[in-house]
Amino acid sequence: QVQLVESGGGLVQAGDSLRLSCAASGRTASPYAMGWFRQAPGKEREFVARITWNGGSTAYAASVKGRFTISRDNAKNTLYLQMNSLKPEDTAFYYCALTFTFGLGLSSSEFRYWGQGTQVTVSS
Repeated sequence: QVQLVESGGGLVQAGDSLRLSCAASGRTASPYAMGWFRQAPGKEREFVARITWNGGSTAYAASVKGRFTISRDNAKNTLYLQMNSLKPEDTAFYYCALTFTFGLGLSSSEFRYWGQGTQVTVSS
């Protein structure tokens, strides 16, 4: 059992920045990867970014590359998403996810554990 709790969402203006956090607890083993996904109203849940826990290999969706940075603190079992130059199209519910299974970690189906999410709203 793994529990994931996101924080850091909020209402900001276009061009602003936010830093999301996701604290993992429960299972003591290190994950293989953790990632961020988002879902906007009327849209499918989409991949945002992921990072492997050990090697720190990152991957980003094209829509956020160059603006968002995913990172993790292994000692704290915490995942972060630094979001800069936010756009209204970034408005969505952001979910933290974790997998213990080796893989690319680019699709939601690969992640077994999910947080409840945190709302990010970017006004124009």
